[in-house]
Amino acid sequence: MEKIQDIAICIARGIEYLHQGCDQRILHFDIKPHNIMLDHNFNPKITDFGLAKLCSRDQSIVTMTGARGTMGYIAPELYSRNFGTVSYKSDVYSFGMLLLEMVSGKRNVDPEFENQREVYFPEWVYDRLVCDEDLGLATEGNDGDLLKKLGIVALWCIQWSPMDRPTMSRVVQMLIGSLESLEIPPKPFVSLPDQEEDDDVVDVDVVVDV
Repeated sequence: MEKIQDIAICIARGIEYLHQGCDQRILHFDIKPHNIMLDHNFNPKITDFGLAKLCSRDQSIVTMTGARGTMGYIAPELYSRNFGTVSYKSDVYSFGMLLLEMVSGKRNVDPEFENQREVYFPEWVYDRLVCDEDLGLATEGNDGDLLKKLGIVALWCIQWSPMDRPTMSRVVQMLIGSLESLEIPPKPFVSLPDQEEDDDVVDVDVVVDV
């Protein structure tokens, strides 16, 4: 499990470098498992910058003409500006979804769930973390605490509001730090159990070309 943490920290540092270490900020916009390559020593490399966008390091908001990325990893503000403005925090969301897959051993769109429309993957992880239930991977010793820490960090990254997500620098600190230093984040989704009975709530299907 420590290897999973090491890989997660390396990926986070790579994204942090893209956001803060270059003359211009590089927003990747397609962080996902297929774009993370591992060498023979399991050192991760971020690849495929075809959807990347450059902006100045002091620019916090990015103008976009449409959503870009891969379904399952796209931040909600790329679907609709009602969720917030597009920024480097969109990469933070994608990293969070990637990290959730790493700690659970499941894809965020998993055929194991009989009805995908009724199961929201982050909610599944959140409920198990809150209840101290197994995330699905076999653990030994302190591995359970390590996975819980990684899960908490991931859930902070996928908060619906970009303002509530940490920077990648903060993510690195959280990954390196202890479980005791972390708080359980708010539920990273907007649906509530009683919404079906709320006349003011309307379900909308969003179609995005990627």
